[in-house]
Amino acid sequence: MQGFSKNKGQPVHIEAERLEVRDKDKVATFFGKVQVNQGDTTMRCKTLTVFYDAGAADAKNGAAKPVAKIGPSAEQKIKKLEARGEVVVTQNDQVATGDSALFDMDTNVVTMLGNVVLTQGQNVLRGSKLVVDMTTGFSRVESGSGKDGRVQGLFLPSGNQRPGLPGKPKDDANPQPAI
Repeated sequence: MQGFSKNKGQPVHIEAERLEVRDKDKVATFFGKVQVNQGDTTMRCKTLTVFYDAGAADAKNGAAKPVAKIGPSAEQKIKKLEARGEVVVTQNDQVATGDSALFDMDTNVVTMLGNVVLTQGQNVLRGSKLVVDMTTGFSRVESGSGKDGRVQGLFLPSGNQRPGLPGKPKDDANPQPAI
């Protein structure tokens, strides 16, 4: 999930079926088959809400912040993104899915909620919540309550392309019966 952080400064390309802008509220919402591309990172969802500020300079130190043209006025500073509905974030061989995701640009923290599944190759991790601090690289997966109230993971040693019998090489996964 380092994708959007790694690609910071690269153009953000957003496609959707419809866009509604409420410039007074500094909110733009993309609807329908939303796809966001930035560098080698892609996000798909049903709805993407972009919260932005009017100014492009950081009031604390005057440094320029990443900007994007969203509303009818000039450049806007994106504060946060809320993705909802079958959220899928892909970067190279890493895929994260969930019901919703919040990207807080000021803190550089991503929070994904609901039926979270992370995959990298054949490795799989499941939980109800994922929090990633993209500045430090710290990640946390949390479990929910109920019968599936535990974090679950399946990790295959490198070189294993398919599960085999314990203690046997993968070529012996389907051994012939002894005569």
